[in-house]
Amino acid sequence: MANTDQHELRAVIDVLTDAEVASLLDFARYLRDRRSAAPAPEIVNIPRPEHESVINAIRRLTETYPMLNRDTLFNEASGLMARHMLHGESSEDTIDQLEALFKSRYATWQAEVAASP
Repeated sequence: MANTDQHELRAVIDVLTDAEVASLLDFARYLRDRRSAAPAPEIVNIPRPEHESVINAIRRLTETYPMLNRDTLFNEASGLMARHMLHGESSEDTIDQLEALFKSRYATWQAEVAASP
């Protein structure tokens, strides 16, 4: 939490009654417990078809890893797509790189989830 948020929270707490502080603490515990109790999304195993296009591979991998942030993935995936389209990289090689990218991002996501309280 940023220092400014901590100061604002402290200022809010300072003007609350004891009962209101207890309610705020109960709510904070509820939020914490709800997050850790939520089941982690699982990978949807979608087999790689023969002769898959790069676009369809991106769609398949997005469905396979629904928990990943699409914005950062699409930024990197678009670079791989550009290499395929503009520089003639084969579909097979591009899809292999896309799969490696998604697997790597999934491993990072798992580590972040495991490290969060």
